[in-house]
Amino acid sequence: MHIIHDTIALMEPYLRHYGLFALLVIIYLESLGAPLPGESALIGAALLAADGQLPIVGVFLVVVVAAVAGDSTGYLIGRYGGRAVIQRFGRYIGLTDERQRWIEGLYEKHGALVVVGARFVVVLRQLNGIAAGTMAMRWHAFFIANLAGALLWAAVWTTIPYFFGDVIAQHFGLHPMPAAK
Repeated sequence: MHIIHDTIALMEPYLRHYGLFALLVIIYLESLGAPLPGESALIGAALLAADGQLPIVGVFLVVVVAAVAGDSTGYLIGRYGGRAVIQRFGRYIGLTDERQRWIEGLYEKHGALVVVGARFVVVLRQLNGIAAGTMAMRWHAFFIANLAGALLWAAVWTTIPYFFGDVIAQHFGLHPMPAAK
């Protein structure tokens, strides 16, 4: 529980100072594969919106655009360079030809569900686009699933903190965030 509190507290000054631009950068880079606390930044932004410091519609729209753009960039990287990297270094991380074929089959049969579901799982969220591109998921199917996952993820993590921010703050020991002067 303390890690959530600490991460939101770490994101708060950036969100206060740079606003939606900070949120855009964090979510984009996390969706591209960087190990950043995107979900915590989103929760922090929604809590600031509940306090009237950020526009909630702006938070939602920025998160959807950044998430889709980050995953799409990752998809392109995976599509045009991922296969060569896997062939060269896959054995070092245990990615055998057999495992690669299994993952390709998973994306062929259930790619849309994988892309939508991965949005809600740390690490999978970061590797989602790159993996889909590397496994040659069709662009159209990826884009639709990516957009659906981003809309659903943004809706969950903007509305819950926005409407239940007081309960969340009390549960995690967060202090109310006074408005910046």
